[in-house]
Amino acid sequence: MNRPLRDLRVVEVCQNLAGPLCGKILADMGADVIKVEPPEGDAARSWAPPFHAGVGTIFAYANTGKRGIRLDLRSDAGMAVLRRLVERADVLVESLRPGALARLGMGWEAARTLNDRLVYASVLAYGEEGPLRELPGYEPLMQAHGGLLSYTGEKGGTPVRVGTSVVDMGTGMWTAIGVLAALRERDATGHGSRVSGALFDTALTWSGYHLLGALSEGAVATPMGTELPMIVPYGTFPTRTGPVMISVGNDRIFQRFCEALGLDDLASDPRFAHGPDRVAHRDEINARVREATAAFTVDDLIERLRDAGVPAAPVKDVGELLDDDQLRASGMMAEDAEGRPYGALPLRWDGARPEASGRLPDHDTDAVGILDDLGIVDDDVRDGVLGEPREDRDG
Repeated sequence: MNRPLRDLRVVEVCQNLAGPLCGKILADMGADVIKVEPPEGDAARSWAPPFHAGVGTIFAYANTGKRGIRLDLRSDAGMAVLRRLVERADVLVESLRPGALARLGMGWEAARTLNDRLVYASVLAYGEEGPLRELPGYEPLMQAHGGLLSYTGEKGGTPVRVGTSVVDMGTGMWTAIGVLAALRERDATGHGSRVSGALFDTALTWSGYHLLGALSEGAVATPMGTELPMIVPYGTFPTRTGPVMISVGNDRIFQRFCEALGLDDLASDPRFAHGPDRVAHRDEINARVREATAAFTVDDLIERLRDAGVPAAPVKDVGELLDDDQLRASGMMAEDAEGRPYGALPLRWDGARPEASGRLPDHDTDAVGILDDLGIVDDDVRDGVLGEPREDRDG
C-alpha cells in the first residue's frame, strides 16, 4: 500500500494550484505524473516571494514528485506529443479555461477516441452548468461568491479572505477523489469516464452548514472571529502570555471545563445546562471565561485544560510551527532520499506515509526522457519540443 498508484500514468495539463494539487496527490500515491506546461512555464513558478528551490512556494508545494515537459499545444509538435501521452495515460487532469483544451483538439470526445480507458478530469471554475460556466475562476472570487468572505473575520469588520487557498486546494482534493472513484469503476467496466470538480462547488461545500442554517431558519452567518455560532465557549481566550484556543463541544466537557477553571457557579446554573442554552447566553459566559483564563499563562492553562479533558491548543504562527514537537513527529514536512524538503500527503497506510518525492519538474532533464518513453523519434517533433537542433543533441 505504500505506493498504491505505482502502475498508473497521469498527464497533467494544469497551472496555478487546484489542478496541480490533484496531480501531486496522485503522484504522492505513486503515479507517474507528467506535468505539461506552456512554453513560458506554469505561472505559479513566479508567484513569489517567498521562494523555495528557486520557484514560488505555491508551485513548490503543489508539484513535487512529477516529471515535466513544456509543450506549445498550438503547434503540431506539441499536439503530437500530447496525443501520444494521452494514448498511453490512465488519467488526464486539465485545468485550462472552460473548453480551451477541446478547442485545441483534446476534449473528452477526442481523448476517449484515442484511449477508451482514459479517466478525463477537468478542474472547472463555476462548473458544467449555469450562466457563469464559461468564466475563469480564482480563489478570492470563489471565496467572495461562495460566501466565505461574508462570515470570516472579526465581528463588525470588513470581509476577510481565509488565510490559505482553501477553495483551490479543496477542489484539487475533490477532483483526486473523483479520479480514484473513476479508476475503481474502470476496474469493473474496462472503460474510462469524465470527472469534473469546480471551484464554486467547493466553496459552496465549505459553506454547507451555513447554507443549511439560512435555508432552515433564515440564520445568515456573520463574522465571529474565532467563535462558532452553535457552540459556547468556543474561540480564543486571553492569558498573561498570549491567546489559547478552547472548544467546549458538549455538556460533559462544559462541566469539566468549569471545574478546571473554578467556575462552579456556571456549571450549576440551569440557564447554561445545554448547548443551545449556552449559545443564548454567549456574552455572559464568555466574559466570565475571559476573566478566569487571564490569570494563567498559555502553558499553564493548556496543561490544566488538557488534564481535565478539555480541548485546547496554543495559537502558533508558521515560524513557531517549524520548531513544534508534534509537527516534527507528524512527518508532514518531510525530506526525500536526497534531503529535499516537501509537504507530505496527510494519509497513512498501515501506519506509514507514501514514499513520495520532493523533486520538482525539471524540463531540461525530464523532456528527453519523456519523449524517449513515448518512442517519439521524429526529428521535427523532437526539435519542436526540445528547441534544439538535431546535431546538438547527437553531438
